[in-house]
Amino acid sequence: MSKEKAIVLRKQVAPYEKSNTKASVWQLINTIVPFVVIWYLAYQSLSISYYLTLGLSVIGAGFITRIFIIFHDCCHHSFFKNRKLNRIVGTLTGVLTLFPYDQWAHSHNIHHATSSNLDKRGTGDMWMMTVEEYVTAPLKTRIAYRLYRNPIVMFVIGPIWVFLITNRFNVKGAKKKERMNTYLTNMLILGSAALLCWTIGWQSFLLVHGPMFWIAGSMGVWLFYVQHTFEDSYFEEDENWNFVQAAVEGSSFYKLPKPLQWITGNIGFHHVHHLSPRVPNYQLEAAHNNADPLQNVPTITLWTSIQSVKFRLWDEQKNKFVTFKDANQSVKLSKNTVISD
Repeated sequence: MSKEKAIVLRKQVAPYEKSNTKASVWQLINTIVPFVVIWYLAYQSLSISYYLTLGLSVIGAGFITRIFIIFHDCCHHSFFKNRKLNRIVGTLTGVLTLFPYDQWAHSHNIHHATSSNLDKRGTGDMWMMTVEEYVTAPLKTRIAYRLYRNPIVMFVIGPIWVFLITNRFNVKGAKKKERMNTYLTNMLILGSAALLCWTIGWQSFLLVHGPMFWIAGSMGVWLFYVQHTFEDSYFEEDENWNFVQAAVEGSSFYKLPKPLQWITGNIGFHHVHHLSPRVPNYQLEAAHNNADPLQNVPTITLWTSIQSVKFRLWDEQKNKFVTFKDANQSVKLSKNTVISD
């Protein structure tokens, strides 16, 4: 994308970067209140049928995902105009979603600054290797990577490991403010869980919140995965990397049915979000619809997103994601060519 086109695109999106306090407050109400009601109904349903409880847990998990989008916006200071208010709401919604505000905001902002940059991977993103890196890696690294990219590990075990365990610890070199926020978040999570266990019993708490948390975590990992892992994505080495191109071509437009778009807080318009993180989630669709260059961005649907699970490695020669099988075939062909030469 040329510099001129990038400037025009940024100007078209800029009007949507301002948050609306009324819209933000309304979103808090239409997200938190239904979540509390559904949680209570799920608890009451334990005396009727656990199948009913699980059904309500699926709905509750959707609202946890929506709460996370609010938390996510607060981390970008896009939910409210006031930074302190973003921090307060972000910390509280972080308790509900098991994410420490300062820690995640820091790593996620690095992700935005380095997304699709092959030379700056490793912070706030998923582990992704190129074909060449994988082929030349030690056996233990290849085994670890295969396990990491296994759907069961990524979408079943991953949410428990990341949200419940990893998020409880500060990263190495974290500043005092970040460390204290993590401690505060952990104490609030522990206190809330203890209060509920004391009120309704630990068995009821786990039966209701356990599946709700796990489903929401799996949904979150899935969304993050498909937003950057699609066949013709964009990855470049640092010298050729372009921020706007990385946003528009390296982040997907996940075209979801309206109910799913609502429950996921419009995060399917991920290309707009990466282009301008200051656009609040409720403005993302309007920003997309009113920017002509965005009408032809990489688009994935529910069906094509399911197909993306097979992608494991980035092929720098073909500039696209490939499967392990495709990568092996490419390597064999390359070796045969060298031998024949």
